[in-house]
Amino acid sequence: MEIIQNLSQVIDTLPPEWPVSLQGKNQAQIIKSEYKIVILDDDPTGTQTVFGISVITEWTLDTLEKMFLREQPGFFILTNTRSLPASKAIEINLEIGTRLNQVSKLTGVKFRIISRSDSTLRGHFPEEIIALSTTLQRDIDGYLIIPSFFEGGRYTINDIHYIHDGINLIPSAQTPFAKDNVFGYTSSNLKNWVEEKSKGLINSAEIISINISDIREGGPEQITQKLLELTSGKYCIVNALTYQDLDVFTTGLINAEQKGKYYLYRTAASFVRSRLGLTSNKLLTRNEFNLQHKNVGVIIVGSHVPLTTRQLEKLLTDNQVTGIEIRVSSLIDTSKRLSEIRRVSMTVNRSLALENDVVIYTSRKLIHGKDASQNLAISKIVSSGLIEIAQQIKIKPKYILAKGGITSSDIAVKALHVREALVLGQILPGIPVWELQQESRFPGVPYIIFPGNVGEENDLLCLVSVLRS
Repeated sequence: MEIIQNLSQVIDTLPPEWPVSLQGKNQAQIIKSEYKIVILDDDPTGTQTVFGISVITEWTLDTLEKMFLREQPGFFILTNTRSLPASKAIEINLEIGTRLNQVSKLTGVKFRIISRSDSTLRGHFPEEIIALSTTLQRDIDGYLIIPSFFEGGRYTINDIHYIHDGINLIPSAQTPFAKDNVFGYTSSNLKNWVEEKSKGLINSAEIISINISDIREGGPEQITQKLLELTSGKYCIVNALTYQDLDVFTTGLINAEQKGKYYLYRTAASFVRSRLGLTSNKLLTRNEFNLQHKNVGVIIVGSHVPLTTRQLEKLLTDNQVTGIEIRVSSLIDTSKRLSEIRRVSMTVNRSLALENDVVIYTSRKLIHGKDASQNLAISKIVSSGLIEIAQQIKIKPKYILAKGGITSSDIAVKALHVREALVLGQILPGIPVWELQQESRFPGVPYIIFPGNVGEENDLLCLVSVLRS
């Protein structure tokens, strides 16, 4: 079992950061290369580090062609595959990869793919990147594993992936995320994690690492050299503690790619910002997006991770919030489902006519199936109930906040009919705000995506209070 460590003490043992900022150089190289960076996001929370980038929720050839020709360094495709069985996730990745190739040939625009997933290592790995690799019609030199997400306190050091609790670095396998009903795991060491998730098909002894010392002492040249040694689809763990680390790595990566190497990236959100060449951006204020009308906000909570439950409990202490619980046991009981959806929907619309913000949340007691596939099926039943309730909201809200990755995807696509959105930025670290386009059900209403595993206990309460002010 890996050891819990104090973050400050760990930092003291590491070399100082590379002394030269490479962000501007990377940005210039990305623009010059004319490659489009396509981020396949298995839930909407991958937008939590970027701004001014578009998100699409459909991948028709016409839509992809439009995005390839748009003046942006890249774009997101929301696949929502984390909510689906592995077989369906594979099918979607095969379909998107094939169409990206078709559009690339049609437009003459080349592309690179980021398979963006959860910073706490939950998702369909390695199935998704293997499926993508079969569509690219070329050899893959290496698969890069980069799960760092600094805004959420996710760091990789000496190949161990950590979750920062405010003081200490907790090895990820010792956190509640590793006990996920569908995507659970036992290894915090990413080499062992890759072997575990691949059921032994990928040998941990054959996986290489790019260490923080490589990045901070060797710099871009050493990164390039190590990446050039990757061949025949080898796996590589990338350690990082800061955006400067990722920017140095990205410089070395671009250099290696210019020499003809081709890599697939499996990453969390921080690498997305670095690979797009984006700078840091100040947090949004409530005055920077449309909150003009006097209606109240709607908060929809589907995530069941312990942090979300604690944040929800704090929010429900606010006497200007009306809490409406959805009984999950009734949703999964076919004899009670319709009446439960009707009860909640009527209560929501009555409450929206008053002055309190409305929080719709699923009951907190988890109902388990016999195995991972049954747990995923239960999750889908509950999510579809949330969708039906959100579809019946009759009063245009001031804003909509969705708590949880799968929840925010399903509400956006299936309840709000979002086909395209623009990421305005973040209202709190790791919490993006989308501007919904005209085809959506409530155009102009800000859509706030609050990941289940992000923030402090009071953040949801504070955010709702600020949006009300």
